[in-house]
Amino acid sequence: MQQSRKSLIALATALALQAYAQQLLADTSANNQNTVELEPLEVRGILPDRLDAVPGAYVVIDQKAIEERRPFSIQEALIAVPGVNVVGENSFGLGLNIGVRGLDPRRTSRTLVMEDGVPLQLGPYGDPSLHLTTPMERIQRIEVVKGSGQILYGPQTVGGMINFVTRPVPNDGKVHATTQAVIGNNDFTGLYGSIGAGDTRGGLMIDALHKKGDGIRDQHDFEIQEYTAKGQLNFTDRQKLTAKVGYYKEDSHVSETALGAAEYAIDKYQAPTGNNDRFELERKNAQLTHIFDINDNMRLTTNAYYVDVYRTSFRQINASGENAGFSRLSNCPGGLPGGNNTLSNADQCGGRHRPRDFQYWGIEPRLDFKHTLFGLQSDAVIGFRYHEEAQKRQQFRGNTAAAQSLSYIQDNFITEAGGQFSEDIRIDVEAKSYYMQNTFYAGDFAITPGLRYEDIQQKTRINRAGGAAVNVAGTNDQSQLLPGLGVAWNGSSNTTVFAGVHKGFAPPRASRDLDGANLSNTKAEESTNYELGMRSSYVKGLRIESTLFHTNFDEIVIEQPAGRFVNAGETEQSGIELAGRADFGTMFDSSHNLYLMGSYTNVFKADFEKGVNRGNRLQYAPKHIASVSVGYQHPVGFDVRVGADYVSEQFADSANTRIENAAGTTGTIPAYTLLNVSANYRPVGSHLTYFLSGYNLADKEFLASRVDGKVAGRPRQVFAGIRFDF
Repeated sequence: MQQSRKSLIALATALALQAYAQQLLADTSANNQNTVELEPLEVRGILPDRLDAVPGAYVVIDQKAIEERRPFSIQEALIAVPGVNVVGENSFGLGLNIGVRGLDPRRTSRTLVMEDGVPLQLGPYGDPSLHLTTPMERIQRIEVVKGSGQILYGPQTVGGMINFVTRPVPNDGKVHATTQAVIGNNDFTGLYGSIGAGDTRGGLMIDALHKKGDGIRDQHDFEIQEYTAKGQLNFTDRQKLTAKVGYYKEDSHVSETALGAAEYAIDKYQAPTGNNDRFELERKNAQLTHIFDINDNMRLTTNAYYVDVYRTSFRQINASGENAGFSRLSNCPGGLPGGNNTLSNADQCGGRHRPRDFQYWGIEPRLDFKHTLFGLQSDAVIGFRYHEEAQKRQQFRGNTAAAQSLSYIQDNFITEAGGQFSEDIRIDVEAKSYYMQNTFYAGDFAITPGLRYEDIQQKTRINRAGGAAVNVAGTNDQSQLLPGLGVAWNGSSNTTVFAGVHKGFAPPRASRDLDGANLSNTKAEESTNYELGMRSSYVKGLRIESTLFHTNFDEIVIEQPAGRFVNAGETEQSGIELAGRADFGTMFDSSHNLYLMGSYTNVFKADFEKGVNRGNRLQYAPKHIASVSVGYQHPVGFDVRVGADYVSEQFADSANTRIENAAGTTGTIPAYTLLNVSANYRPVGSHLTYFLSGYNLADKEFLASRVDGKVAGRPRQVFAGIRFDF
């Protein structure tokens, strides 16, 4: 009954927005007859149609750029985006770790990641960890936004947004299909197929994907599959309904178990428990979008979504390097004193399972309209979102080989040797978001003030902790007003100068507030984000951009040993981002195009401002990140690109410890440079594309992470494929 009332409230809000839009249209027509000639409204993705008015840094990776680079995963697609630090501790980008402008990249929890405007994180408010991404095969373009335009989306507004825009349903009256086959070293294979058809009345498109291969370390094989259906129904030329349903499944032996310092020194790619460790994820999602073009200048979009995720992991090591730099098996029978970490011992031992369920749903009506109420041409946005999510987090432990089965330990934890139902936690979140933004066009200036209000109620109940039944409950409610202001100047041909400031916000994560049987209630992260930049294509064939940024955090949250999170007070991050591309074929009107492109980020300050860590640098905040590529495109349909990606030294802890401990969790992460190449050939007039891509061509051994111990980066990976489009 309560759910029904909330749904009715959200629906009523949508209807109210529609009524307001119609009234506003009438008022505008009456008060501003022919004052300014308005252009038809068009909104795509999370970026507006008029990109010259965007008052902040953004990057659009379009289909052409994706094909040029031929990324192996989302990691490689984003690595050249200025300001973005990608930590490659996973083999194929299964769990993405992205930090923006000096922020900790762990599980991309400070960056809002979406597919077609809907969050991809496990729990957007309660646990914004990212364990999957949209496959490259379905992506039409990637939008990365780091400026004040973030206030239209949430809840994470401190570290940028990434939106994967998927391919639309065909509408030209023809059948369109794509098939792709890929093969590479490390036993990697991939198959993808898509078919769709549609006309002015609507259409349907179906995608299917299957990938498998070996991971970075021994016994780290993986397999993923995904099925998606997208449909569109055009009621009239002004109203349409789109629907998308998807199913994703991962079954891998890639766990969070890392290596101690001594183990890593012997063989950095070993994984003695890899055969038994396991990670499984199953995601079901549905999205329904109704678009009503009230007239050429006004659009009401109502977006509803539902996501159901089940993930479970099994690991046999609690902490790396416990035994003088060697890891110790944590749950073993009495005949294995010390639980030494070997393949044979691992087969006889148990471990811990962590099954977790996540469900969330929401509805969001949004009104985009043009008006001249103040004598200036304006683009306005008014919207509201109602969102609910629920989590169930459990943990089971057992000491025998039989306990490697989750169903067994769930049924027998009382009689199992050392068996324990050690954790049972429920988290519920209710969030209401209100936002408005208006862009005023005054001569060469576009001025964009905006406001977002987040109202969040979190409830947490601990039923079991440490193997014992408890009854602890608490709330951590937050409400926050988030203003933003941006200005863009377009007084020079094909050039935009922009400046902006906005209030950043990351709500307290209930999953971080767990401390055994206690709730710690960390505070929300709040920041003030400033930008000043320029983007230009004034010179034919040359595109450049530069952005200065400065971020003040009032209450940053950092991870401490044993997976605990605490508020660490004030921090400052400042830096500069540079990017550019020169196409010499365009410059000299030649069908042969030699091009040079690159990006560079210098986070010259990323420091704690108060407390015991004052003056220290934030963990996982490299000072320098660079990517450069040179390529050649031949008119017969052949192109080749060679590039290099560089990341400078990083600290792994807030104390900036340089001496490595036995667990491998402290010490620096040395700088590294990785070479890559890609090549494509699509004969003119052909439906076939042949491609080849390689990453870390020099097979450089490098350290990627120390979060759970030492984790090696991916060695050389080469793959080739063929794609057929018609």
